[in-house]
Amino acid sequence: MKYHKFSVFLSLLTCAIFIFCSSSKLNAQTPTDSSFIYRKAIIEPAEPQDLPSAIHYYTKKKEIDLDLNDTLNAIYDLRLLSIAEFKIGNNFSSEDHVVEALNLIEAMATKDTLINSRVGLYNQLGRIYRTSKNPTEAIKTFDKALEIANKLKDSVVILNNKANIYKDELNYNKAFEIYTFLTTKKSQLKPYEYTLVVDNLGHVQSKLNLPEALQNLKDALVLREENNDFIGLHASNTHLAEYYLDRNDTIKAATYAKKALELSDKINSSSFKLDAISTLMKMDKNPLIHEYKKLTDSIANAKQIAENKNAFLKYNVAEEQKKTQASILLQEIESRKRLAYQALAFIIFLILIGSYFIYRNRYRKAKIEEIYKTETRIAKKVHDEVANDMYKVMTSLENNLGANNAILDEMEKIYTKTRDISRENSAIDLSEDFGLQLNDLLLGYKNDQVKVITRNLSKMPWNTVPELKKTTIYRVLQELMTNMRKHSQATFVTLVFKKEGSKMIINYKDNGVGCDLFKKNGLQHTESRIASINGTINFESKQGDGFKASIII
Repeated sequence: MKYHKFSVFLSLLTCAIFIFCSSSKLNAQTPTDSSFIYRKAIIEPAEPQDLPSAIHYYTKKKEIDLDLNDTLNAIYDLRLLSIAEFKIGNNFSSEDHVVEALNLIEAMATKDTLINSRVGLYNQLGRIYRTSKNPTEAIKTFDKALEIANKLKDSVVILNNKANIYKDELNYNKAFEIYTFLTTKKSQLKPYEYTLVVDNLGHVQSKLNLPEALQNLKDALVLREENNDFIGLHASNTHLAEYYLDRNDTIKAATYAKKALELSDKINSSSFKLDAISTLMKMDKNPLIHEYKKLTDSIANAKQIAENKNAFLKYNVAEEQKKTQASILLQEIESRKRLAYQALAFIIFLILIGSYFIYRNRYRKAKIEEIYKTETRIAKKVHDEVANDMYKVMTSLENNLGANNAILDEMEKIYTKTRDISRENSAIDLSEDFGLQLNDLLLGYKNDQVKVITRNLSKMPWNTVPELKKTTIYRVLQELMTNMRKHSQATFVTLVFKKEGSKMIINYKDNGVGCDLFKKNGLQHTESRIASINGTINFESKQGDGFKASIII
């Protein structure tokens, strides 16, 4: 029984969790689904309440997005609000939404990447100018949108709207050129866009008395009826009413004008309703009505001009930056931070690079100095222990009358080699005149069989040469001279010193038997010494043709 009760409880708990999760999932999907529904209500309104309901929804959504600092979504909300207000006929509210969205974009660091949003907002601004009786600024705004548009579909919509301005200005030929061009892009247009172009083309053709006008107007009407496009149907019926009115067929003209009036009630647009009534008034033969209409149109135009707000000037970037100090401050702070971070990163990079070379040079210098210290220490040990002991043994043997002279001679040779090794690696006193020390070293290899000639040695600025380089030069020349004495059989040696810019060049040459450079003859150590101080040494020799070496430090 206890197990049964527990099973029932577990089942109820599982069901509750499932219902809760399902409910949460549905709630999570609601905002996305609502956005889609209300967006469609703005783009393709089908019922009278579609536009007001969508405006209410996106007004709240914009406020939430701004509170969350979700600027991109807030800009999107404002674009839809502007379109919805414009369709209802609230041009000033539509304009305010456009300006607010453009200001948000201008305050963003990534504003140059928001091309689609800027194109759409400029296009909407141009449409507002058109209805505000400001054709000059409308053309300028559409041209501004065309400059930054990078998609053909965007250009098509803007060109259609630009042609509408020419149509309003009675420049039918120019409008006809644009509409005709747009009809050739049918495959790249959405159905409602193509219908819009066809209807506008038919309207212009009717003003130019072209035979294709009526067919295009009727084709557009049929397509809009199939798509249940109330706003498009209002335009089609208005254009057909004008077509028949221009041809004095008042019966058909009145029929289409009344349909436009009915549609304005469904759309719930006072401006559309006023247009339909105005079209009907044109058909009345009473001169007082025509006079009344003329006066009201004149007053409306004057009022429109007086109340017309120049949205483009309102959005002018320079003016807005002067007026919106908070926006300027934010941009300056972000710019300074970005520059500071870039400068800091660059400085750190330079420090790392500099540290790498400094530590590498220090390590190489310390390693070379350690090598020279080791050589000096070994040389001292060879002299103090091996050579001295060898000398004591030789002295004892010489005092021994029975000692073998051949053994004494061999021991003397060993002693001489030991002493030479000690001298070759003994410490160099760099506190003295290095030029004199080097000269003494080179002339120490001179004898009756070998002549040693140096040139410009005393003219070299040895006081500007670092100690490590002096030690290296000393050892390398010592090794070259020792190699000459042991192997070359030379009778003549020249060493030429010269300074070229920051470089020091030493050219060595002897007239010995030469050598095979592939075998190196122990000269690898010389190359290693020069390479350790970032210098170069090149050898040139042939068997029987002497030996040359060029050192560049």
